[in-house]
Amino acid sequence: MKPLKIAIQKSGRLNEKSVELLKNCGLSFENYKSSLISPVSNFPLEILFLRDDDIPEYVQDGIADLGIVGENVILETKVEVSYLQRLGFGKCTLKIALPNNSEVENLSQLQGKSIATSYPVILDKFLKENNIQADIRTISGSVEISPGLGLSDAIFDIVSTGGTLKSNGLKPFADVISSEAVLIGRKGEENNEHVLELIQRIQSVLRAKETKYVVLNVPQHCLDQILKLLPGVKSPSVIPLAESGWVAVHTVIPERDFWNKISELKAAGAQGIVVMPIEKIIL
Repeated sequence: MKPLKIAIQKSGRLNEKSVELLKNCGLSFENYKSSLISPVSNFPLEILFLRDDDIPEYVQDGIADLGIVGENVILETKVEVSYLQRLGFGKCTLKIALPNNSEVENLSQLQGKSIATSYPVILDKFLKENNIQADIRTISGSVEISPGLGLSDAIFDIVSTGGTLKSNGLKPFADVISSEAVLIGRKGEENNEHVLELIQRIQSVLRAKETKYVVLNVPQHCLDQILKLLPGVKSPSVIPLAESGWVAVHTVIPERDFWNKISELKAAGAQGIVVMPIEKIIL
């Protein structure tokens, strides 16, 4: 069977995380940034290193079967692909930003203004949804400098921390969309057995990142109360200890609830709590 091809960013903010994810899925390959293709030695897969703007169209056209790319790029290129898995990294927001001295206070006041952006398709859709007619000026490169050069009244761009806006005398004004890295596939590839296997591996890695493995010592008389606090993958494991009247409870705790849950467990009588990272969770 011909190996699958997955396209990932050759360089940029998603490259490192994409490579890390695939290696955590047990795939063995070299990250050849100087070449286009890297074969995987232990799975029927080849990795293509491409410009992020090219990835959605390569997948749509069948040059690649799969791709990892920011959702903002997919929306901007208006391609027909399947969303297979959100990946939880590369998160950002596309915002409209204004100069600090701008007098614009609400969306309607953008009427007739000029807005510089590298994402004219997404911006145009947003403006039409809000019945705003503005002059969209498409710029590739440093969009943030446009107002300072007198090229636009506002900008529309990716914002992660806001530091770039601040350093260019800009302030966030309106959130348009949120974006993150997504695994996409060519239409019709969703049920390919190797695609399904790869998705399962990716999901197991993502689950592991979201949870901690916890072992805690619990007095027998506190066990019922402790178990009520501990949803596991199925249910917590309870193992008797050598000391009479004590048990060890093994479970997993979601990262988002971790510190609150630990406080509740200690208050309910848990002691000797050991926390370990999880490599993968396969359901």
